[in-house]
Amino acid sequence: MRSACAWALPLVFPSFALFPAQAAEPGETTLHYAVEWRLIRAGSAKLSLPAEGRASIVLESVGLVSKLYKVEDHYAATYERGFCATTATMTSSEGKRRRETKVTYDRARKKANYLERDLVKDAVVRVDEIDTPGCVHDIIGALLQLRTMKVDVGHSAQIPMSDGKKSAMVRVEAQAHEDLKTPAGTFKTTRYEVFLFGGVLYHRPARVFVWLSDDPRHLPVQIRVRLQLTIGTITLVLEKEAHS
Repeated sequence: MRSACAWALPLVFPSFALFPAQAAEPGETTLHYAVEWRLIRAGSAKLSLPAEGRASIVLESVGLVSKLYKVEDHYAATYERGFCATTATMTSSEGKRRRETKVTYDRARKKANYLERDLVKDAVVRVDEIDTPGCVHDIIGALLQLRTMKVDVGHSAQIPMSDGKKSAMVRVEAQAHEDLKTPAGTFKTTRYEVFLFGGVLYHRPARVFVWLSDDPRHLPVQIRVRLQLTIGTITLVLEKEAHS
């Protein structure tokens, strides 16, 4: 569940958590999701989209899943105009695992600097520096950028993305218009597939689908990650939308 939920998490896939929650800012939109796995509610996710400059996601396991493998993850990123990433902070509390990751994106040098620490052992796990485009998106920034793009069904676009360890041009394909019923209401949506896996940005085989509402808000109504059969499918379904 950890890697898949992060994309929505990591709407996403490395690990995220454990820094203090920040108060909502004026103009902030918060989207609340139910996380479903194997036909049960496995967790909840809260995606905060301020008016500009910063976004965050909180992911928590619930119920039986939480008893078996407790997850409490947080992720935050900052942006310049066009959702070009400047920083990403990831911390994770997953089972006995405690990690903190910081990525700094240097647009002038076209570099990303990656630092990961094991908080249990108080040790550096990985330090890296990679080449990136001048404007590159983290995982949430890519979702925000997709919301601003017009990709007709049957067509695709590419989004420059990086997690600090690797950088790639990620193909996004608009596949179909679908009516989607959620606890937040019924939406007319467009389903996109985001080709993150299979060695593009992440190595494991998986498929990622995002449903954006067809109204001017282009809300991410549903996110689905299909992993190998041993893990199965994880779906984030919009439950409610709140504004401050």
